[in-house]
Amino acid sequence: MITGKQRSALKKMAQEIKPTVMIGKEEVTSTVVSAIDDYLAKHELVKVQIQDGAILDPKETANEIAAELGAEFVQAIGKKFVLYRQAADPDKRKIEI
Repeated sequence: MITGKQRSALKKMAQEIKPTVMIGKEEVTSTVVSAIDDYLAKHELVKVQIQDGAILDPKETANEIAAELGAEFVQAIGKKFVLYRQAADPDKRKIEI
C-alpha cells in the first residue's frame, strides 16, 4: 500500500509519460492485462488510455486490473489511468518513492 505522499510523487512522474497501453471497444482482454503486466515489470509505472469506443469506468477498470496484477492504483483522469507496481528485483527498481 502506498502512502499519500508516494501517490503524489507517482502522479507527478505520470504527467511526464504518454499512455502506452490502449483499451479499445473489446474492453479488458487477457492481451491488455498481459501488456500492462509486461510494462509494469519493465518500467514500474504505466499510463493506460481507454478509447472512445469502450464504455468502461476508468477508476473501476484500473482497480480491477491493479487487483489482478498486484499493482497500486495511482490516479484516473478522464479516460486515462495510472498504475504502479514496484519491481520484485531490487536491482531493477527504477522508481524510488
